Amino acid sequence: MLELIDIKKTFNLGTINEKKALDGVSIKLDEGDFVTIIGGNGAGKSTTLNAIAGVWPTDSGSVIIGGKNVTGFPEHKRASFIGRVFQDPMTGTAATMEIQENLALAARRGNSRGLKWGITKKEREEYHEQLKMLDLGLEDRMSSKVGLLSGGQRQALTLLMATLKKPEILLLDEHTAALDPKTAAKVLELSDKIIAEHNLTAMMVTHNMGDAIKHGNRLIMMNEGKIIYDVKGEEKKKLTVDALLKKFEEASGKALSNDRMLFSKETD
Repeated sequence: MLELIDIKKTFNLGTINEKKALDGVSIKLDEGDFVTIIGGNGAGKSTTLNAIAGVWPTDSGSVIIGGKNVTGFPEHKRASFIGRVFQDPMTGTAATMEIQENLALAARRGNSRGLKWGITKKEREEYHEQLKMLDLGLEDRMSSKVGLLSGGQRQALTLLMATLKKPEILLLDEHTAALDPKTAAKVLELSDKIIAEHNLTAMMVTHNMGDAIKHGNRLIMMNEGKIIYDVKGEEKKKLTVDALLKKFEEASGKALSNDRMLFSKETD
């Protein structure tokens, strides 16, 4: 479903701020794989997701999605088959539009734009049932403006919008980092449910080592633009946070010093 072949990306090449963000990243995901990606700041986690989404051109390497080489496709051309949820709950929705209008936009993504905009009774019924699955009471507030929702409600709505038309790849870029722990747990639970029900192929970037172990069927650890650890199946299920820390030190040759990741260790 997804293959990255020797992806390289350097920002600000030839300047004092030159930064090698991706250094030969290769990943192959089968349909239904749910991969969590962990690493310190600047490890290349979000940069990998941006390479998949086509936010900017890579320096070299190939991006294959669903058997199609999309390396030369710009971001807007990839948007029709990629779903993405960002860290900021304000991103991904239109605050001044109603909940049902946001869902209609997501449902019609990739379709030709016509003059007809009105939401049909059938569509409204479908959105009601979809929202009901979130168990947040949003199905009774379909005409409410999205800007009135809490961060957790908005992130759950964004998740629903990103998966309304089954994407070939779902990218979750620290999508619970801005939420309180209780709300984050709820959104992660919804993520697991939606990914499983639709058999989605997904990648989730997180700083929380406990979440990286608990969710998904495969875990990738990155450091300095490279994949330094890749584990799945039974081996992943048996992982502990302490074992993950040890693996980081073995693979990178140094102790983990990232405050956010160490904090996640203390709170798990």
